[in-house]
Amino acid sequence: MKKIAILFFVLIFATGSVAAQNKKLIDKVIAQVGSELILLSDLETEYNYLKSMNQASGDETKCMILEQIMAQKLLIDQAKLDSIDVSDDQVDGQLSLRMDAILRQMGGDEELFKQYYGKSVAEMKEIYREDIKNKLMAESMQQSLLDNINVTPSEVVEFFNSIPKDSLPYFNSEVELAQIIIAPEISEKEKQRAYETAKDIKARLDKGEDFGALAKKYSEDPGSAQNNGDLGWVKRGTFVPKFEAVAYGLKKDEISDIVETEFGYHIIQLLERRGNSIHARHILIKPDITLDDLNKAKAKLDSVRTLIVSDSMKFETAVKKFSDKKSMSYNNNGRMTNPATQTTFYEMKDLPPDIYFAIEGLKPGDITDVMETTNETGETRFQIIKVLTKTEPHRANLKEDYSRIQNFAKASKKNEYINNWVTKKIKTTYIKVDDEYKKCPNINKWFENKN
Repeated sequence: MKKIAILFFVLIFATGSVAAQNKKLIDKVIAQVGSELILLSDLETEYNYLKSMNQASGDETKCMILEQIMAQKLLIDQAKLDSIDVSDDQVDGQLSLRMDAILRQMGGDEELFKQYYGKSVAEMKEIYREDIKNKLMAESMQQSLLDNINVTPSEVVEFFNSIPKDSLPYFNSEVELAQIIIAPEISEKEKQRAYETAKDIKARLDKGEDFGALAKKYSEDPGSAQNNGDLGWVKRGTFVPKFEAVAYGLKKDEISDIVETEFGYHIIQLLERRGNSIHARHILIKPDITLDDLNKAKAKLDSVRTLIVSDSMKFETAVKKFSDKKSMSYNNNGRMTNPATQTTFYEMKDLPPDIYFAIEGLKPGDITDVMETTNETGETRFQIIKVLTKTEPHRANLKEDYSRIQNFAKASKKNEYINNWVTKKIKTTYIKVDDEYKKCPNINKWFENKN
């Protein structure tokens, strides 16, 4: 019998938006797995979402979606039999994550959310609470089945040898990189200048000048300055702690004293608050980075590089001692993560041009000279990059690609295990499907397996 395709399920509400804001008033049960019912609206919701993403193509897609939902329901049914449960806190957390993502796209405006979906955030959470709880139960059940799945070295070799030689993947030239980033330190003189500027603006506000006009003229936050300093509606946890502690402590229309954060000096005005959300605006005055500050940072990193190259300090130690703690690589011993693949491997052709040319002639273990770069907000930083591994274009092989092949082998073993579990569980589980969907070849396999 052909194995049932379980693709680690495209589950209900797995999208970043609410794909089905209105369930159909007229609905019907199209399948039952154990005690779990599957409604026509469940199928149509997922189908319409895929269709909106240009990933749906008629009855074949619906058959695939129905099977995925049935597999999910099989896990949920077993989770209930095994008394696997999820807490209200877990459900609330997942609901908040999804609703907050939608709100961010709407500038945090809950009224706009209500106009668009016809229901408040709280009401939408209640509508989808059961769906999210079931999703988490299915994930917990699946995790409990797969937790102890590992592969031995011999299994990795066996998996690799089972792949036809002409089907082995071809890997382009790739590198793994680690970095140390140093940010220039702002001088006390510049901090004092920025503070005095903020102090003058605060005095003008105290005399009654318009907050929005001053924000537009003086604020150095490019994201809000042109909008009179307006930050929109946001949830608690959006801003840095110092900013947030002051903002949430203000009364409506109250203006704060000067607040210092890592970004500079803020003056905050609370416009409105609704529960855990606030609507505020601010004026930001940032101390400038001088040429002297830049030169000092560059010289410092050059000295760090000298210590590493002369074997006076390990690269990993230098990361912890000197690198910018806010960089994504800091907690991974400096290892850089490819944002496109979420792995530590970069194809050479996908590297930013400045990094590509800096490492092009380097060997594993070599370190670049100090490079000037900018972060996501355009601020100047200095970095050195170490080449950890570097491969030439090649067919997959155990020597160069063992960790990848090991991951492939483990994923294959998990898929085989979960497919076998589903196949076995079908035999002892009550399953009913509407005649209209029994025509799906993949759904028919479920009934063949019960014989």
